[in-house]
Parts: sequence; C-alpha cells; structure tokens
Amino acid sequence: MAPKNKKSSAASERQKDVDETENPLQAVVLADSFEQRFSPFSMERPRCLLPLANTPLIEYTFEFLASTGVEDVFVYCGAHTDQVENYIQQSKWCSKVSPFAKLEIIRSTSRSIGDAMRDLDKRSILTGDFLVVYGDIVSNVPLGAALAAHRERRAKDKNAIMTMVLREAGDKHRSKTQGASPVFVIDPTKDRCLHYEQIRPRQSNHFLNLDPDILKHDDLEIRQDLIDCGIDICTPDVLALWSDNFDYEAPRKGFLHSVLKDYELNGKTIHTYVVDECYAARVKNLNAYDSISKDLISRWAYPLCPDSNLLKDQTYRLQKGNVYKEEGVILARSCTINHRTVIGKGTAVGDGSVVSNSIIGRRCLIGRNVTIDGAYIWDDAVVGDGSTVKDAIIANEAIVGKRCQVLPGALLSYNVRIVDGTTVQGTARVTRFKRKRGYDRDEVAKGASDPKVVGEGGDGFQMEKEEDQEDDNMAGLGTSGLLVYNMGNLSLSSDSISTLNSDLSEEHTGSHDHYRASSFASVTSDDSQPSRGATEFHHDAAAGIYDSLQRGDATDNIQLEFNSLRMSANASEHQQRRAVVAAFMKRISALIESGSAIPEAVKQTIPVHRTLIERVIFDKSREAKDDQVDLLLLIQADLVHRNAGDSILVFVCNSLTLSDVIEDRGFEQWWNNERSVQGEEMAKVRAKTQQFIDVLLADEESGSEEESEEGEQSNDDDDDQDE
Repeated sequence: MAPKNKKSSAASERQKDVDETENPLQAVVLADSFEQRFSPFSMERPRCLLPLANTPLIEYTFEFLASTGVEDVFVYCGAHTDQVENYIQQSKWCSKVSPFAKLEIIRSTSRSIGDAMRDLDKRSILTGDFLVVYGDIVSNVPLGAALAAHRERRAKDKNAIMTMVLREAGDKHRSKTQGASPVFVIDPTKDRCLHYEQIRPRQSNHFLNLDPDILKHDDLEIRQDLIDCGIDICTPDVLALWSDNFDYEAPRKGFLHSVLKDYELNGKTIHTYVVDECYAARVKNLNAYDSISKDLISRWAYPLCPDSNLLKDQTYRLQKGNVYKEEGVILARSCTINHRTVIGKGTAVGDGSVVSNSIIGRRCLIGRNVTIDGAYIWDDAVVGDGSTVKDAIIANEAIVGKRCQVLPGALLSYNVRIVDGTTVQGTARVTRFKRKRGYDRDEVAKGASDPKVVGEGGDGFQMEKEEDQEDDNMAGLGTSGLLVYNMGNLSLSSDSISTLNSDLSEEHTGSHDHYRASSFASVTSDDSQPSRGATEFHHDAAAGIYDSLQRGDATDNIQLEFNSLRMSANASEHQQRRAVVAAFMKRISALIESGSAIPEAVKQTIPVHRTLIERVIFDKSREAKDDQVDLLLLIQADLVHRNAGDSILVFVCNSLTLSDVIEDRGFEQWWNNERSVQGEEMAKVRAKTQQFIDVLLADEESGSEEESEEGEQSNDDDDDQDE
C-alpha cells in the first residue's frame, strides 16, 4: 500500500503545480490608504477618486493593472465605499469591454492596512500569486520580468514570499517621499532585501541599526536612491504572516521591517525588483500630487498623459508648449494660456486673464484679469475678476470672489465660498465640514463659518488637525518649500554675474529616469517643412545623445554614434546643431527636475561634453558667426518651453563662454539678431541674460581700449627711439 500512497502524493503535487500555473493573476487595490494626508478633501470624497490631471486617481491604477495582464481585481474599500462602488459600476471597468474577468468591491470597517490584510486572509479569495497596489499608483512599468523572476524564485524556494517593485531614481528625485527617507539594504546576488529602515529629518541621528549577521553577506548594497512604487507581488503566505502578528499595522515600517528582523524565527525572505526605466510613483501626499501632475503634463509617464483620454468622454488634444485643451473650452481673445496647462471642457477664461503651469477642470468660470499660476482648480469652481491663485488647490464648486488672493499652499475644499477682497493664507486648509468625533470616518458635520478665514458672509473655516495626523502631513503645496518647479528667486545682479563661474557644490544628484518614448521639444528653424528623413534624423540623433548623456557615456563614443547617424542621413549642419541642442537642453532640464540646482545641472553637462557642441560649429575663423548665432537661437527657442528657461539660459551662456565654445562676437551677433526677439516668448526667455551680455560686452570694450592704449604707447616708444 505504501507505493500507492507515494504515487498518489506525487500526482497530487503535480496537480498542485498545474493549478498554481493556471491560476489567474489577481490583484488587490487598496482604495483607502487609511491616512489623512489629503484632508480636507478626503473627508468628503474618497482619496482614490480625487482628480489627477482631471482624471480620477483610480483610473491610472486600473490602467496599470490592465497592462500587466491582471484578470481578477478586488477593490478593498474603507472610507466612502458607496462613492467608490458607484463610480466603478458606471465605469468601463465593469462594462462588456472590460479587460478584467472579475472586479469585486470589498466593503470593510478596517482601520489600518494591517486590519485589511488580516481580513483578506480570512476571506480566502486569493488563491495564488497576487499583486497588492494602492488606488493612487501611476505607472507604465511592464511587470512581466518582475513576475517571472518572482515565480522562478518561488519555484526554487517556497520561503520567498514577496517581491517589492522599486524604482531607481536618484537621491533627490522629486517623486520621492519628502519626509521619511526609506533605506533598503539589499543582497544584489539574490535581489534579497535584508534590512529596511526609515530615516526622518528630525531624528537625532542618521545612522542605520544593522544586525551583525547582515554584515556576513559577501556583497551588500545600501540604497537610499529608490522610490517605493507601492507595488508588491505576494503569495498567500504574506497574508498568513499578517494574521499571525496582530501588531503589524503599516506595510513597510511594520510588516517589512519586522519580517526581515525576525528572519531567524520565520525563515521567510522578501526580494526586490529594481526598475531603472519607465515611470512609477504613488500620489502619497500633496507634494507628490504636484510632482506627478507635472510629470503627466510633461509626458514623462507616456502613454499616461492628458491626451490619452483615459475616460470615454474626454477629448483632450496636445498643443504647443504642453498645453492640453478639451473641446468646448471658451477663451477670451485677450486671455493668455501659457505652457504646461490643462483646461477641461466647458471652462471659460475671461479677458486679460493669464493661466500658467496649472490644471483647470471642467465647467469652471475664470473671470477677467485673473492670474492663475501653478494651481489646481477642480470641476465647477469659480474664480472672480481680478483675483490671483498661486500654487494652491481649489476643489469642486468652490467659489473665490473678486479681487481675492489665494496664497501658495492654500487648500479650499468642496463648496467653500471666499468673499470678495479676501486674502487666503498659504497655511489655510478651508472646509465646510468637520469629522464627527466618535463616529465612522465617513460621517462629517457642517461647521460654523469663520469670517477671519473666508470673509464676512463666506462659507468655510480652518480645518482642525486630525488626531492621528503626522506633522509632515500638513506640508502642502508651496508652504513646505518642496514644490518641484519652485526654483526660487534667481538673483542676477551685477555682482552675481561675476561669480557665475565660481566653484559649485559637488553634492551628488541622481538622473531622472523616464519613459524612452517621451518627445523632444521642437525648435524654430529655417526648415519650415522638414522632410521625413530630417525628422527621423532629429528624433534618432537627439534621443541617442540624450540617452548617452543620461548613462554617462564618454564623449568620443557619443560622437562616433552621432557621426554614423549624420552620415547615413546626410544631415545638414543646422540639423546637427538642432539635435545636439535638443538633447543637451533636455538633459539639463531633467537634472533640474531631479533636484539639481541650475548651475550644477549645466556644469554636469556642457563642460563635460563641450566637444560635441564644438564639432557642430564651423565659423571660428570667419567674421560672421552664423553657426554660433544659429546654435544660440536654437538654445533660446528650446528654453522657451522649459520651466525656468530664462534662468537656465543665463548659466548655459556663461558655461559656453567659459568653455570657449562661443566667442564674444558670437554672443554679440546673436543678441543683435532680429530672430532673438521675434515674438513675445523669445524676448521674454532672454530677458535675464541682458546683464550677462552687458558684462561680456563691457569686458570686450575694456579689452579693446587697453589694446589701443598699448598700441599708442608702442608707437610713442618707436618715435623716441627714432629721435
């Protein structure tokens, strides 16, 4: 009988392997983060339905899961479950064309992620490997390789229970958490995470507390340059560990830290999969909301961008300067819509108003002579005549009266009404509701309005700080100094011009990894209608140079590849300069957006690879500096469409002259060229460079005078000798 039992057991194991292989890929979406970082907005609406670039956050999560091949999705809800369920049931994800075989809403009264994971274990609905993601994930990362690595590891070792997807993005990447800094200690030979710790800015020391056994590993990497994407590939054993330990509450500083620390007791290992391309980030707080919104507008997360029209009724179209507008937008003839702006259907902008670097939802009414800069204005909001809104969020149906000032960092929640002439401070979190104490989180009650906050006759009051809310949760737009595009006031006095070439900080900053297909900005040129071959050369050459700059390739190797493309396409000298400029300016801009200061970003690029630029300039021996002028015009036109382009231009010019790439006469001829002031944007982007040119030309005149005096003195000496 024994052989029969053995045969039966082997067959059972084979069947089990078949079942595991055939199990559909499942995913759990944590629609509630069980945090209060988006208060006051999350008191009335679920966080996963807040608009990001005018599209609900959960849409990006579903798009990511669909691209990964997930079949069964379980949306785990806590607060505002009815709103989440109603939205999903009416969306394409529950229609006949949905890519998901199953989409189920799980109602819960859980108060933490730990409670949610233990509840999922009791339900026994997850039968094989599954993903755990949040309802605020924005990612275009293909997970095929990560899933394959996880399954291969799992086949060899059943104790390999989880794989975390992390994104490599430098020490100061703008998508990283600005408060607690996560540190991963990894064994690179096995991609195994050995230790996890969070370092906070205010803690007394910044040292890691490592178990001595960890140091016995032959190879270790201590990584502080990784973004935690909030994407975990799990096995059912993960849920069992949550259930066995009721003190686990948070997924990283609770579960991950403890499992790694107790490895000798449980024997379970957790691994990492580090992505160095594509895009992945979580909208964890207001600073991340601002950063990721700008990334979407700038097409870093392509194809996740406004003109992909993720919702079936969206009609966004991309226009010059990364401006996205839906059909039905009403713009007064004298209003100005500047670069990196999104405007939804039915929105009207009045005469004399200026909108820059902002996202405006649908059916909004923007009055006359309004200034909106770096702001997020959600559907059906109103901003009255003569008002200014900068680096703030105005929620649905909120009303800002005439001649108001909404200062950087202010948050105006739903249906708030600000009276004419009121100034809303940057620290204000204005709401009409407060949470009922002792009641469910969904229950809120209307509070009495505070005239000091909203003006006499207004509607709203300053939000009370939540009892469980951390101090850094209150750090919002503008107030914390962490806004990505807030480069500060660049002082360009005569004194500062002389120090532009001074020694700069050697502080290390990481590169900005992004999706390879992002487009390069076009620049003005004499080629009014470039041929298909010229277009292909520009794209291939600019993308190739940019990728090489990003990898840190040697200049000679970059030049060899560029020469090959140039000869195969028979590219003109202008086309060569255009490709080089597009790549260099994009690289400088990417470094700045990753956290580098402007002078440091320029220093890391132009002086290091100056010969690439020199080899597309052929007029050094000629009186007319046509090539140098063309190069500077291309740089100027490219920076028109980049954030802080006017400031970047100053430091680029300074670097070009210090590197002896552009001659003084080349700068003078460029400055006097009519194309350098052709159009308001070209004139505006070069405005700060005026002082640089003045100093440069003054030095040239001084040098000429000295030479003249020396010549006269020499003639006098000759005359004396003749006598």
